[in-house]
Amino acid sequence: MFSVLLWLYWAVCIILCFFVVLLLYVLTLPFDRFNRIPNKAVKVLALVMMKVNPGWTFEIRGGDVTKLSKPTIVVANHQSFLDMPLSYMLPWTMKWVAKRALFKIPIFGWIIKMSGHLGIDRKSNSSLKKLDDLVVPIKEGIPAMIFPEGTRTTDGNLRPFKNGAFKLAKRYNFNILPIVLEGGFQAMPSGNWRVAPRQHFVLSVLDPIDSNRFESDNELKNTVHALIKEELTALRSGESIQRE
Repeated sequence: MFSVLLWLYWAVCIILCFFVVLLLYVLTLPFDRFNRIPNKAVKVLALVMMKVNPGWTFEIRGGDVTKLSKPTIVVANHQSFLDMPLSYMLPWTMKWVAKRALFKIPIFGWIIKMSGHLGIDRKSNSSLKKLDDLVVPIKEGIPAMIFPEGTRTTDGNLRPFKNGAFKLAKRYNFNILPIVLEGGFQAMPSGNWRVAPRQHFVLSVLDPIDSNRFESDNELKNTVHALIKEELTALRSGESIQRE
């Protein structure tokens, strides 16, 4: 019953948000090149979605905006449908990379499209080239957000990373900012519509990584994977490596 009521509430929120985002999109289209203003409205939607349940608690570790002082690609582990609204709780907004199928969902897909996010087909050979659309926004101070696993985990464990984010970072000398998300898999695992009424969520923002320090994108990828895996393990054991 809790899950049914929550999904009904989310549906109403998403429908109302659509009209707000549509209005902002039309009004700001002539001057808001990267859809920053509609994206801020989606941030409000995410907060409304996540904060409605008093049984959910949230903890942000290391969420310092100065970690984005250079052009940055943010990467995070992918546990759940909740990862996107959860990450909107960070004190900045980002340009997301999501699978193209999400953009075809009525209302929800229209919202994320008008908010300036990027849809890619993971099975297409041109998906890496499509990531080049992120270059200008990143250089203009809008961090990109990529889940390098490519899809949600099915067992809670960290999956291997795909190359796209790290090739892009190396090619354009962007920083990589690793974020570890914990709690989404326990609250709503992939393939399950039921939502846990009680859950503690943690967003642990690690230190930015200068891609120039690495000889190859593969070395960069493996280093970031190891850091995220270490922090995820530490969070689950109650011994986070994050330092404020």
